[in-house]
Amino acid sequence: MKAVEVLKAGGVVMHPTETCYGLAVDVRNPQAIEKLYKLKGRDAAKPVSILVSDLGMAKKYGEFSKEALRLADQYWPGPLTILVPRVDGKSQAFVGIRCADHEFSLELVKAFGSAITTTSANLAGKEPLYEANVEVFGDLAKEIDLVIDGGRIPARRPSTIVKVVDDKVELVREGAVKVNCATLLV
Repeated sequence: MKAVEVLKAGGVVMHPTETCYGLAVDVRNPQAIEKLYKLKGRDAAKPVSILVSDLGMAKKYGEFSKEALRLADQYWPGPLTILVPRVDGKSQAFVGIRCADHEFSLELVKAFGSAITTTSANLAGKEPLYEANVEVFGDLAKEIDLVIDGGRIPARRPSTIVKVVDDKVELVREGAVKVNCATLLV
């Protein structure tokens, strides 16, 4: 798969998801992450979420409490990003993890064999893209190494984001799904 070759080489892939077009890079490649942030004009202090193929892969990156497991079981695959404590103890204590309900996105992660970034294909603070329009990136469009053109996709809300601390849940961003939180953080 050409997209896997591009990711392994440190490139950026624009591809459709079930919510909007996204930008994918190898989360383990610091140069690829830097390239992504430059492309989006995103503040380097603002983390990006990762896309996984299933809960087994997700557990390699985050610690899932009973409540986080319940949410993943109920809403994955689908447009729910779950912020959980990182397993590697790196500087940022939490990692946002999502398992998309989109055939190409899931196949890409499976073929790559590791998590990739899942961030909307847009300039920071601008509306997400619902078609493969690299022109919005101006001169930086050349930084996108491969575009998977899935045609125009229906405009949908971004993923819902929840943060799970132990078994308490905080709604960070309301999005495409309404989450049934057993216990809410106060």
